[in-house]
Amino acid sequence: QEKRLYGHGTLASHIIGFTAPSGDDDAVVGRYGIEKQFETTLAGRAGSLEDGVVKDAMQGADVALTIDRQIQTQAEKILKELVQEKRAEGGTVIVQEPETGKILAMASAPDFDPASYSDYPLKNLTNPAVQARYEPGSVFKVITAAIGLDTKSFTPDTTYYDTGALRFDDGAVIRNWDMKAHGTVTMTNVIEESLNTGAAFMQTKIGNAPFYKYVTAFGLGEATGIELPGEVAGNLKNIKTHTADIDFATASFGQGIAVTPLQLITAISAIANRGTLMKPFITKHTDPYAVRTVLGKDAADKTTAMMVAAVDKARVAHIPNFTVAGKTGTAQAVDFVRGGYTKDVINTYTGFFPASKPRITILIKLDKPAGAPLAGTTVVPAFRTLAEFIIDYYGIPPDNLQQELGTP
Repeated sequence: QEKRLYGHGTLASHIIGFTAPSGDDDAVVGRYGIEKQFETTLAGRAGSLEDGVVKDAMQGADVALTIDRQIQTQAEKILKELVQEKRAEGGTVIVQEPETGKILAMASAPDFDPASYSDYPLKNLTNPAVQARYEPGSVFKVITAAIGLDTKSFTPDTTYYDTGALRFDDGAVIRNWDMKAHGTVTMTNVIEESLNTGAAFMQTKIGNAPFYKYVTAFGLGEATGIELPGEVAGNLKNIKTHTADIDFATASFGQGIAVTPLQLITAISAIANRGTLMKPFITKHTDPYAVRTVLGKDAADKTTAMMVAAVDKARVAHIPNFTVAGKTGTAQAVDFVRGGYTKDVINTYTGFFPASKPRITILIKLDKPAGAPLAGTTVVPAFRTLAEFIIDYYGIPPDNLQQELGTP
């Protein structure tokens, strides 16, 4: 009897997938994950006798992943503890090399054991990193900032007066998450304070057509093409087919548009990679591939500096002796039954380090934690814990010793 052995339990289960017979036949073949994607490569060919001629069996080939087992294990541990502590429905962690696009870890909860996949509900078997779209919220503000800087629509020091609300001709009103007015603020302050009105101000300076053009250039309306089955594209319908200014304004802070976690981290990695968008990959036989240049280096560097300022101001993601670039997002969860939004939230944090020469990008997403907390109290501490582990594990040298020592 043919049987596939899975010796590591639930580790990387969404990536590996499983083999199984189907309702249509008894053939044990790859039905999910890498097992499905590379079924022909892995399976080889059985021996046979045809017209008196023996055809020898052909051994299947190995498929080696880019996943680092130690980082994957740590990512899954941190995620499971976070989901349990915050009583969330689930979550996702992705770790990527921004310079190459290589995926070092991809974990989601809840997961499953490939050796006993039939004991788990069907929802556990989908890979949210590539198969679940969501509205990312304020994480998207750094993409809006990057677009504005590249189009020279404003500079990091450009100011506007924040009254706490921004009204549109159709009667729609955008308010800040804290429901406060912040007075005269710079574009860097917009990222530091995560102001919705500020992001909308940025977008009005950019213009609707250029904004949409750049968002698609970041790859957020299409599948990335990673070597995993079932990947879905992002949903930019609200700014592709609609012309209302309010749709573009809400998109500027990540509501009304939807992306997958993989598409989002790949876009953020393009900022870390000084404007070059890399195709994400998860198998070692794949070579790094630059998809396109999205931003000029100057705009990417200025956006990175704004993200570093946000980390330095909040301090929650701060790592001694390192510059860290990051951004939170607390987005209202969509109500798929009645339309609109629920009281639940989805927390996201994404960032890269060392900011002066980025080696690692991390994205952590938490689905519907109890009590709808802000991302700063959930995914940001988890990001720091995972980042510190990777720094120690890889021996990444610090880039911020002078500042920590208090010298100029």
